[in-house]
Amino acid sequence: MKKNRILPKPGQESVWDYPRPPRLEPVSQHITILHEGVQVASTRQAYRILETSHPPVYYLPPADVQMSRLLPSGSYQTHCEFKGKAVYWDLVINGVQRVERAAWSYPDPRPAFAQVKGFLAFYPSKVEACFLGEERVAAQEGDFYGGWITANIVGPFKGGKGTWGW
Repeated sequence: MKKNRILPKPGQESVWDYPRPPRLEPVSQHITILHEGVQVASTRQAYRILETSHPPVYYLPPADVQMSRLLPSGSYQTHCEFKGKAVYWDLVINGVQRVERAAWSYPDPRPAFAQVKGFLAFYPSKVEACFLGEERVAAQEGDFYGGWITANIVGPFKGGKGTWGW
């Protein structure tokens, strides 16, 4: 466990209490994603993935995302040892503004994450705003993991400069 771990207060979670390998759990809170004043997604049927040292990542069902605003992001892919191959999506607003790799998904995840097959995760740093309930989410530093930081999540968080060896 990281020695400079922030102790959670009542109602908070420490990312250092999250498991490795990661855990998938359903989320009933309302999630909204906005960009350039356009509501890109709205759902109460998401999942979050919890992994040691990372803020949660939220996965939204494609039925609750304006898929007409997303285009495949070319052949760029990444691989997660736990979830499998990820593909990326560019966000297009009004046919003009294109946000490269604003979201990603797992078209064929490993069995432990089958429930998020085709669900989309958005980088909070690449869109105007992500909301979990009424709270505006902060982006995880480094933009590699795409975690959503809220007032009830404490770190320190992996992802920023000097944290890759954790």
